[in-house]
Amino acid sequence: MTSCNVRAAVAADAKGIAIVHVDSWKETYSGIVPQGFLNSMSYEKRTGAWLEIFAEQRPFEKMFVVEDQNKDIVGFAVAGKSREPSFAYEGELHAIYLLKNLHRQGFGRLLFEKSVEAIHGFGFQSMFVWVLRKNPALNFYIHMGAEEFAVKPIEIGGQQLEEVALGWNRI
Repeated sequence: MTSCNVRAAVAADAKGIAIVHVDSWKETYSGIVPQGFLNSMSYEKRTGAWLEIFAEQRPFEKMFVVEDQNKDIVGFAVAGKSREPSFAYEGELHAIYLLKNLHRQGFGRLLFEKSVEAIHGFGFQSMFVWVLRKNPALNFYIHMGAEEFAVKPIEIGGQQLEEVALGWNRI
């Protein structure tokens, strides 16, 4: 694995997070999500959205970034309290995004492990994640021990897609 650093994200990271967010969506979801939706994504809009999230200072949520040897943000993760009150899972992995050229190098695992630590830090012992059925990362979560337990439709860019919930009963 290339040298990297995983640390807590701060508001000053919003632009770097936005770049990873937009680029990883365009890399991962091309051919899955309507191209018009992907084309409408911009660094500026996402930076603004991430700055708003940082400003909210959510008490049961932590965000991490992974930096490469040049201190560029190449991935991020968000973990916190479950946003699905009907689920038995206490914690939720809200997101893991990583630039495609860094897949299969251990960065995703590092972000996952940091997220699990955060979930434990909140006193939670279980967690889940929502993933688009056609997202190639679905296999990453299964490899990390998750099991599918729910499905729901989601509309992105006017197209109906399927999102699956994958859970870990004990983390």
